[in-house]
Amino acid sequence: MSDINTPEIGSSYEKVTFAGGCFWCMIAPFEERPGIISVVSGYTGGHTENPTYKQVCAGDTGHTEAVQITYDPTIFPYEKLVEVFWQQIDPTDAEGQFCDRGDSYRTAIFYYNEEQRILSEASKIKLNESGRFSHPIVTPIVPAMTFYPAEEYHQDFHKKNPAHYKQYRKGSGRDQFIDENWAFRKNPEELKKKLTPIQYEVTQNNATEPAFRNEYHDYHGDGIYVDIVSGEPLFSSTDKYDSGCGWPSFTKPLQPASVKEKSDNSHFMVRTEVRSHEADSHLGHIFDDGPKDQGGLRYCINSAALRFVPKDKLKEEGYGEYQVLFQ
Repeated sequence: MSDINTPEIGSSYEKVTFAGGCFWCMIAPFEERPGIISVVSGYTGGHTENPTYKQVCAGDTGHTEAVQITYDPTIFPYEKLVEVFWQQIDPTDAEGQFCDRGDSYRTAIFYYNEEQRILSEASKIKLNESGRFSHPIVTPIVPAMTFYPAEEYHQDFHKKNPAHYKQYRKGSGRDQFIDENWAFRKNPEELKKKLTPIQYEVTQNNATEPAFRNEYHDYHGDGIYVDIVSGEPLFSSTDKYDSGCGWPSFTKPLQPASVKEKSDNSHFMVRTEVRSHEADSHLGHIFDDGPKDQGGLRYCINSAALRFVPKDKLKEEGYGEYQVLFQ
């Protein structure tokens, strides 16, 4: 059983508990972000002590599946956690989530202090007023109750059973809902005004800029690289290296979920394309000739798909959580 109180006095860590339907799907969206200490699957909101998965699914414990997140608010603020939470769920559904129906799959924000309550309520009002959904937001915001960690086989399920996890997310309807309701909305004409011709051709039409004649291939400043279209954080200078290929090269993205891979058979080659998650911008390709001691991958990315944010501008531009990379 996990204590519902925040960590002991003197610790900078805090807790938050989110219920978003199947807890298998609520770990990955949080765990790779800076300042996240742990994400645990479990049960809360009910009356039965130490419930089992079978009991919770039966529906007579009052509990819902949830995740308890321990985080450092000085790195990743609570407001951003709530924002990430909304983007994983259907907040207009009071009867469950996607194909999973019943109280054990209901959504909720469980707050641990008055500040979390106020920020959660403000976020809910803002989402309601945004017009994103045609129905009202029904996810309740309630005081935290005792949180019971789930059985070990439910912890990090997405890592232990990746194929089943991906199939479940797709089959349940969650991925489709997120794509339809939270995807970055692009207007081609507005993009043409915002982007340079090469930026537009690379990100929207899968073009490739000239090697060695692009902005960041030999740039060595400290900071992060974001999607030129959406501003989504993609790569860090801490993972950038000189591969000699003529384009910016990285050993990994900031978070695995920020990029997606796609098979590319163009130009009589078999390659793996890299695209941004939010705006679906073409970024470049992945190759397996990267530094072996850093995973062996090379993310070969077009400069035209990126915008560099220097470390001393991170907080000012809304990327303050990434300052920890350069401390």
